[in-house]
Amino acid sequence: MAKMFIAGEYVDAISGKVTEVYNPANGELVDTAPEGGREDAKRAIDVAAKAFGEWSKTPFSRRGEILFEAARLIREQERDLATLLTKEQGKPLREALREIRRFAHTIDHYAGLAKTIRGGYVPLLDAQRYGMIIKRPLGVCGAIVPWNFPVSLMGNKIAPGLLAGNTLVVKPAGTTPLTATRTVEILHKAGLPSGVLNIVTGPGSTVGQEIIENSKVRKIGFTGATDTGRKVMAAAAQEIKRVTLELGGSDPMIVCDDADIDKAVSAASVGRFFNCGQACLAVKRLYLFENIADEFIEKLVAKARKLRVSDGLAEGAMIGPLHTVFQLEEIETQVRDAVDKGAQILVGGKRPEGAEYARGNFYLPTLLTDIDESSSIVRDEVFGPALPIMRVHDLDEAIQKANDHIYGLGSSIWTRDLDRANRAAYQLDAGYTWVNSAQIIFDELPFGGFKQSGLGKEHGSEAIDYYMETKSVVFATG
Repeated sequence: MAKMFIAGEYVDAISGKVTEVYNPANGELVDTAPEGGREDAKRAIDVAAKAFGEWSKTPFSRRGEILFEAARLIREQERDLATLLTKEQGKPLREALREIRRFAHTIDHYAGLAKTIRGGYVPLLDAQRYGMIIKRPLGVCGAIVPWNFPVSLMGNKIAPGLLAGNTLVVKPAGTTPLTATRTVEILHKAGLPSGVLNIVTGPGSTVGQEIIENSKVRKIGFTGATDTGRKVMAAAAQEIKRVTLELGGSDPMIVCDDADIDKAVSAASVGRFFNCGQACLAVKRLYLFENIADEFIEKLVAKARKLRVSDGLAEGAMIGPLHTVFQLEEIETQVRDAVDKGAQILVGGKRPEGAEYARGNFYLPTLLTDIDESSSIVRDEVFGPALPIMRVHDLDEAIQKANDHIYGLGSSIWTRDLDRANRAAYQLDAGYTWVNSAQIIFDELPFGGFKQSGLGKEHGSEAIDYYMETKSVVFATG
């Protein structure tokens, strides 16, 4: 049985209750995890508050050394961690390996920034005064992590948070607590003092709510659905806690008539079907210039037909199962709604047949055209392997339709025309825009959404600012 990790030790829930973690590919039990409650979360928060005093005084260089060592240890165990991740989440092993490596890279990146943290000095405020700008950690921070990328999205929060000198309490998703807990233990083995990083498994309604409401927690880093993000923001507002919210997305991809079609087709396929489409930054709306649409669609359909759907641990697996039965039924509902409104299914649109799929949450990669843009598959976030394809006459129409949405997370454009690319970069309502590039996130660049896709930034040196206070000091002389 898995355990929570509090004060440098594996522990059970105070209640003794456990929750079962199942493999979404076959329904088999992977392991059990403690079903923590408010008292478990309070204990972890108290431990983190006690550890904050010494950790906040630890030199940045030492914090960096510990993070470097943690990244090294993670890489040593990447195969075992990735296998466990595939079992509990469902993604193909090669994608799980990529996620573990992504986590190690993020830890490495912030370790490398350890000696670059600066305050400021302002001379001669007047004849007898000068100023200093001091950076201080916030205190105890909470990290609430979803199930789709349970390790890498945890890294986005704990790496800058730890480097800044905060202590943290992590709440993983109830269906994917295993790899995250194992990873936290590895960071402790790398040299983190007891209590600096803790993880409490259990429901959002108890563990998550305690982290959000507890007065000792000064910052919440949350990734998840926009509806839940609103509730987190409202609850955190009661004590004016800082929040970073990375929420839903419905990312548009625009393909112009001068694009490299083959590269764009590949990017659309990866961008939609990676992690079985369960990514906030997935390509979720495809806008094709009319005069290249037929060629593009033909090639994308051919590519989708070749994608192998199977258990993530199977040889050559390209698309695993959806994570839960709820996700499977939701994508079926969205596709059915589109078809009811006139959409044509070009490929997929159903569960695969055969004994190997009978016990899993599998759905075929799906492409749809002739879309009524009032359909749920366009207006709502789609967390599954289905992509609506729309035709546009020009860039003005493409940008207008791309921006006509409550979300503004990511976006992309494919064109050889620098003027078109520049227009899209400035005019698309999204926190991230890729030009002639697949949807790859870089730790060097800040990431965060516009509109109802979130608040604040993760990644980049900017993320550290969200885990620190900036204080001004005036010194009088003479």
